[in-house]
Amino acid sequence: MLKKIDDKKSILDSKRPLKKEVIDNLKKYFDVELTYNSNAIEGNTLTITETKVILEDGITIGKGKTLREHLEVINHKEAIDYIEDIVKQNIDISERTIKDLHYIILKTIDSKSAGQYRNANVLISGSNHRPVEHFLVPEKMNELVQWYNDNKGKLHPIELAAEFHFRYVYIHPFIDGNGRSARLLMNLILMRSGYPISVINNEDRDEYMKALEIASTTGDKKDFINIVAKAVDKSLDTYLYITQ
Repeated sequence: MLKKIDDKKSILDSKRPLKKEVIDNLKKYFDVELTYNSNAIEGNTLTITETKVILEDGITIGKGKTLREHLEVINHKEAIDYIEDIVKQNIDISERTIKDLHYIILKTIDSKSAGQYRNANVLISGSNHRPVEHFLVPEKMNELVQWYNDNKGKLHPIELAAEFHFRYVYIHPFIDGNGRSARLLMNLILMRSGYPISVINNEDRDEYMKALEIASTTGDKKDFINIVAKAVDKSLDTYLYITQ
């Protein structure tokens, strides 16, 4: 599957640079797709249409939707802009970029915890995995960044992105916002290697969570890597459709 994906990427690369109107169209599309799906996975009840209205028209949705849900949409879009900007500046992953990204995701929602490693132990509902104790988080995050630096030239970018995502949520470094930041950091790794933004769909949430649980409890990451690969493959199909 990775060979098939890289063949598609080569076709896309041959079409670069993309026209500005194409880039703008893809940007709007994936801002909505990634924001809606990533938030929905975490329980946000705004529909994809409501998400689009908030992002593109700045309209507040009523009918029982909470302020937090609106802020999750606005903050997530800003977080996408942030990772796109640091890719353009050729800035790589560090603990500073991780904390800055997390701050953007949680600012005005939980400003006290935004960008701060957790200082309490946590349990993940519905999972047999128990994240590391809070006093080990700084050490484990330092090790994660070091692992990334050691492997970014050895693993295929999709495998690297998927495994980084898994290792990150395994640590569960923050009180909240771990899933959203993990999926954005996964995309940061992919984009730094020339792949398009990729979306894990909310409709695949059960499969996604099950694959993470298997990886966490058995160490078998094959299913999870396949899920990420499928998301990249689908995004490449979208890019190629628009650029034909």
